[in-house]
Amino acid sequence: MRGGTEVTMAQQDERFPRISNIPAYQRVAEMIEQEIVSGRLRPGEALGTEAELVKQFGVNRSTVREGIRLLEQGGLIRRDPSRRLIVGLPHYDKLSTRVSRALILHQVSFLELWEATMAMSLATFELAMNRATPKLIERLERNIAATEAAKHDPAAVGELDGEFHILLEEASNNRVLQLAREPSNMLIYSVTELVVRDISQGAERLIQAHRMLVQALKDKDVELGRLWTRRHLNDWRKGFELGGRDLNQPLDSVLLDATRMRESASRSAAE
Repeated sequence: MRGGTEVTMAQQDERFPRISNIPAYQRVAEMIEQEIVSGRLRPGEALGTEAELVKQFGVNRSTVREGIRLLEQGGLIRRDPSRRLIVGLPHYDKLSTRVSRALILHQVSFLELWEATMAMSLATFELAMNRATPKLIERLERNIAATEAAKHDPAAVGELDGEFHILLEEASNNRVLQLAREPSNMLIYSVTELVVRDISQGAERLIQAHRMLVQALKDKDVELGRLWTRRHLNDWRKGFELGGRDLNQPLDSVLLDATRMRESASRSAAE
C-alpha cells in the first residue's frame, strides 16, 4: 500500500458498468438494413413473410414485427397490398446519417425532439442575427414565396420548412450547430408534414412565423427573433397535441401510424 492509494480488487471490479445487450429487435433491423445498404437486397425485392423471418432469425414474432416497424419508418421496408414485405427505397435524402437512424432506433419522443429543437433554434438565430448576408436573406425570402405557393401540399410545406431552417443554420456560420441539427432534420420534416395535414391553419401560421423571423434578421432585432422562434415552435407543439397525440410517445410509431392511416384511406377511396 502506497500512501493509502492502493485500489482493492473489489473496487476494480466495480469500476466499469456491465455491458448491456442490444435489444433483439434492433439487431433484426440492423441486419436487414445491412443487406439492403450493401445491395444484396434490392428495392422491390420480396423480403419474405414474418413467419419466414422468425425462423431465420430464431426469435419470436413480436421481435421481428418490432424490427420491421423500425425499417418501415425509415422507408427501408414497405408492404404491398397483400401485406407482403417488400424492400423499399431508403430515405437517405432525409435519413442521411447513422445518428439519424439511431434517433429512430432509440424511439425518441416528440417532447425530446421539441426541447432539443427549441434550444438549437434559439442559439442558431442569435448567431445568424449578425452573420446573415443580404444574399442569404434573399434565399430565405424565396423560400417563403415557394412555401406560400405550395401551402396546400403538406409534404411540400414540410420540406420547404426544413429548407428554411437549414438556411438559418447556414446563416449562423457555425458548423457545429449545423451538424448537430442535421440528424433530427428528417424527424422535424415528417412531424411538420403531419401537423400541416391535421391543422387547417398550420401552413399559414408557419409562413407568418417565417416572415417575422426574416424581418427580425433584417432589423437585427434579437428580441423579435427570440419571440417568433418560440411562437413558431410552440405552434408546432400545439399542432402535434391537437392531433390527439401523446408528447412522450415514440415518434417512429406516431409517424408510422399516420402513414398507415393515409394508405388505408387511399385504398378505401380507390375501391
